[in-house]
Amino acid sequence: MFEVRARRGRRHLALFRRASLRLVVAGSTMAAAVSVLVPTAQAAPADDIRINEVVTTGSVNDSIELFNKGAAAVDISGWVLKDDNSSSNFTVPSGTTLGPGAVRAFDVSASFGLGSGDKARLYLPGGSTLVDSFTWTSHSAPSWSRCPDGTGAFGQTALTLGALNSCGGGGTGPQAWPGGSSVATADGSNVFGSDLSGLYEEGSVMWGAQNSGKLWRLVRDGSGGWRPDTANGWTSGKTLRFPGGSGAPDSEAVTLTAAGAAGGAYVASERNGDASGTSRLSVLRYDVNAGTGTTLTATKEWNLTAGLPAVGSNAGFEAITWIPDATLTAAGFKDESTGTAYDPNRFGAHTGGVFFVGVEGTGSVYGYVLEDGGTATRVATISSGMAGVMELQWEPQAARLWLVCDDTCSGQHRTMKIGTNGTFAAAAVYNRPAGMANLNNEGFTLAAADECVAGSKPVYWADDSNTSGHAIRKGTITC
Repeated sequence: MFEVRARRGRRHLALFRRASLRLVVAGSTMAAAVSVLVPTAQAAPADDIRINEVVTTGSVNDSIELFNKGAAAVDISGWVLKDDNSSSNFTVPSGTTLGPGAVRAFDVSASFGLGSGDKARLYLPGGSTLVDSFTWTSHSAPSWSRCPDGTGAFGQTALTLGALNSCGGGGTGPQAWPGGSSVATADGSNVFGSDLSGLYEEGSVMWGAQNSGKLWRLVRDGSGGWRPDTANGWTSGKTLRFPGGSGAPDSEAVTLTAAGAAGGAYVASERNGDASGTSRLSVLRYDVNAGTGTTLTATKEWNLTAGLPAVGSNAGFEAITWIPDATLTAAGFKDESTGTAYDPNRFGAHTGGVFFVGVEGTGSVYGYVLEDGGTATRVATISSGMAGVMELQWEPQAARLWLVCDDTCSGQHRTMKIGTNGTFAAAAVYNRPAGMANLNNEGFTLAAADECVAGSKPVYWADDSNTSGHAIRKGTITC
């Protein structure tokens, strides 16, 4: 992040709504007409929500985790959790939505304690209609968990609050990293310092977003790593500005479209560093092939703040990736704004794909069609099942979406694919490579299919903390 931060508690999604706004670009006299179109929430059966994990003792506060085993998102605002004492209860905060296949854990210790012989009960709003319950006769050691998630019986397993349960070979729990266990540094000593966040590999070039409002163009160093490009003003990275030349975007992530760098770099920003206390969830486009200067001014901003649940100014957009329209339509992707199959032709001129952005504070992912004319239409809402999303990458070779959490989740990675119902669903959960410490990795990128040799290809991480003087590390993944 742009500043040193403490770990945050989980935040929650707000109800969907449709909004249209006119905004003034901060620090500028420019006014941009931006229309943000947001879908209406859909109802789903209450019994799709199950108690999935319970923790009653140990170093973690008493907690109850919920899981959505259904095929649609469920708004669980106002639902009530109780133990065996009906006079004690915890109310799920307003604006909490649980996506299909997603989990959300709640620390209930301030409302009641979970004893060695006790029960966890889930009720609809009002606290009188029981949805699910679980009773036990001894403390968790360390966790009471369902296996498989949402449908199986409870048993004693490893603690995985906020992630799918550790169910072994027959469940949906974390697996070993699908590649080599060794990880090596892939940059020079103290080249970038702290705050290097998002990465995107484009063949022989790697793009890096730094929270301090800077974009890097990196080239191969001849030793399997990366160094700053020394041509065209890129030696120390380029300073980013909002449209009109104002402000300092808190640039957290970067991606390209099918047009490559020639089509511009798209940067996800969570705020203006010159007004750091105010959330400004934006996607910014930069012409990275123009000129030799050391400053880039955005040619377009899609400010999506008004159409999203409120988050802290330092807990916003952390990740961005882009998926082609052709890929989505071929997979039967469903547009949540219509409830029907995604049809790119109903939108005006756009990049030929959908941008997906990840939010640190809620662990949610949103898909948007960003039209050239300024309209932004939300076509997907995805609950990651993790405490936060720090990076997103679409891997065309495997047709899967990568979601990455940092040291808050012990470096867990998750993949999702489009299911038969047209929505993204969890495909696998992976632990970080055994040879990598629990670093503050906020960036992750994969090499393209043409770098797959003997069933293996490189992947890279960006460590926001620049541990031991290195911000970029390299590993491998099967391909």
